[in-house]
Parts: sequence; C-alpha cells; structure tokens
Amino acid sequence: MVSHTMPDSHVSVATFKPQSRWNLRAIFECTIEWGFFSCGLVAVATTAIILAILVYETSIFFQSVSVWDFLTDTQWTPLYADKHFGIWPLLGGTLLTSTIAMLVALPFGLLAAIFLSEFASKKTRAIFKPMLELLAGIPTVVYGYFALVFVTPMLQKVIPGLSGFNALGPGIVMGIMIIPMISSLSEDALYAVPKQLREASYGLGARKLPTIFHVVVPSAFSGIAAAMTLAIGRAVGETMIVAIAAGQRPELTFDPRVPIETMTAYIVQVSMGDTPRGTLEYQTIFVVGASLFLFTFVINMWSQNLARRRRARAT
Repeated sequence: MVSHTMPDSHVSVATFKPQSRWNLRAIFECTIEWGFFSCGLVAVATTAIILAILVYETSIFFQSVSVWDFLTDTQWTPLYADKHFGIWPLLGGTLLTSTIAMLVALPFGLLAAIFLSEFASKKTRAIFKPMLELLAGIPTVVYGYFALVFVTPMLQKVIPGLSGFNALGPGIVMGIMIIPMISSLSEDALYAVPKQLREASYGLGARKLPTIFHVVVPSAFSGIAAAMTLAIGRAVGETMIVAIAAGQRPELTFDPRVPIETMTAYIVQVSMGDTPRGTLEYQTIFVVGASLFLFTFVINMWSQNLARRRRARAT
C-alpha cells in the first residue's frame, strides 16, 4: 500500500503563510492605531503646554498685582504712569464687539442656511454656497480696512456722534466675516435632518414654514449650537479688525459709538516690541491671554451644556 502523506516541509509552509499574514495585519493595525493616538496626543499636548505657559506667567503677574484689583478695578492702564490693572475695560470691549457681530451674523447666517437647505434647488445651492463661503477666504486685515475706510464713514452719515474709531463698525464687519461659518455649518445640520420628519409634519397638515421652524430647526439644534459656538469663539478671538478699526482706548463702556479696546487688540499692541520682556507690562499679555482662554472655555462649556439639555428633552 502506498502512503500519500505529504512531507513535513509542505505542512510547515502551509501553516506558516496564514500565520505570517495575520502577524503583518496585526502590526499594521497597531501602527495605524498608534498613529491616530499620536495625532490626538499632539492636540492635547499643545493645549496643555499653552495652558501651562499661561498659568506660569499669570502666577508671576499676580505676585505684583492682587487678584482683587484685577477683578474689581474698572481701569486698565498698565502702559501709563498711573497704572491700573482692571480687566473689565478689555472684557467689556470684547463683549461689545462680539455681541454686535453675533447680532449681525446669527439671523443672516441662519436664514441663509434655511434658504439653501429648504428652498434652493441643487443648482442654486451649488452656486450660492461657494459664493457665500468665499467670504471666509478674505484676509481679516482687508476686513479691518474695509471697516475703517468704508463702513465707519457710511455709518457716520446716519449716526450722530460716531467716532472715527468705534465698536459698531468693526462689530458689523466681524458679523459679515462669520456669516459663512454659521450658514455653512447650520446648513449641513439642517440638510441632515431626516426627510421622514418633514413628511410627518406635512401629513399632520402643517405648511412648509411651520415645519421648518417647529420641526427641522429644533431637530438640528445641536449642529446650529455648534455653529454658534464656533462663531462666538471666532468673534471673541478676532484681532486685526478690532486692532485697525476699533481704536486702542481701554474704557469700560457699552456705547458702540466710542473707541474701545479688546483683549486681542491689547495683546497685539504690547507684542509689537516696544515693551521690554520680563517687565510687569509685558506680563500683562499673558494674564489677558489667560482671561481670553477662560472666557472661550466658559462659552464652549455653556454651548455643550445647552445642546445636551436640548437632546435630553428631545429624547
């Protein structure tokens, strides 16, 4: 009788190939996972380093200036002979310009998103959406000079007592600048709402506008809230427009007709190189930066909490 048993070498080759392929696949997948982890770690590490620098430099600042004076004084004059270190004038200027910007950007951006998502045809959407997003590609320094040489002189013709440097003109231009951010992200959120919700509303007898404002917009609230948060952060962190057109007068006022100074504009002013490094005046840019960081962090937390509550009510 003839034996048909295969040689041992053939058996070893047959069993080795699947094992080697599995090892290569496992190594490849592990490499990809570590690559993704490294990318995420870079973002986290960068934020941690920035926060550590701000905390360290801010602690040096508060060794010379009390926290009570920083939080209660209503004057900010660290570059003058009579020095005051109250953050409220800079914070008030930032809030004023950002509020004006959101009052301009939110209604126009949301209405543009509703038009593109619910009324515009595919051809119209393909034309108007890139044109709207083109505003986001304009350099902010161009927006700044646009506010200074065009918007402010135009407003001076209709608003008495409007200064050449003011909060109103830059706030309006900042609102125009962030319209594409709100409209694009909100339009994506509205477009992602399932058609079944619209059809159910139509089946109950609702017309198109009630369906949009009572069904579609509430369903896309999380995306709209995210768009609002990013837009607020963009307005708060804007530098060139307010540095060019808002003036550099840190006064605690809510009158948009007068010059103001924002936190970002002050950082630019001190960072120009005229203030020596290591001085108390130079340390102020870090405490202002830390205040700006904390301010945007609070806004983000508030927006996430608002979206979370909205989703909880919906479920």
